Amino acid sequence: MKFASTRLIAGDIKAVVGFYELVTGQAADWLAPQFAEIVTPSAALAVGSADTVALFQEGSAEPAANRSAILEFMVDDVDAEFERIKDSAEVVHAPKNLPWGNRSAQFRDPEGTIVALYTPVTNAAKARFAGR
Repeated sequence: MKFASTRLIAGDIKAVVGFYELVTGQAADWLAPQFAEIVTPSAALAVGSADTVALFQEGSAEPAANRSAILEFMVDDVDAEFERIKDSAEVVHAPKNLPWGNRSAQFRDPEGTIVALYTPVTNAAKARFAGR
């Protein structure tokens, strides 16, 4: 099995896609007016408008309702990325070292989902991510 993507349901798809284009530095592929993907080397981030929920099961997902998931992006230099993004997004916390060996900063996307950027900084963390 290969993890392929995470999909967010957005009330304002243009704002959400624009935020993730800023974070990743990659342009989205708009496959339909209500659906876009940002493809990274390891997986894709898909964003569907609220209208797409009815294609699966009405009421099964809703925009701006997440309070349990954190989308994480491994970056080369979390401090530099924080400086690049901090004036364009709500900051949850500035870069700090975490007990499991990562240096992390967090933001909220336009609909409230937490987005973490992190860099492995300890030897154990670097080793853990070496094959990913």
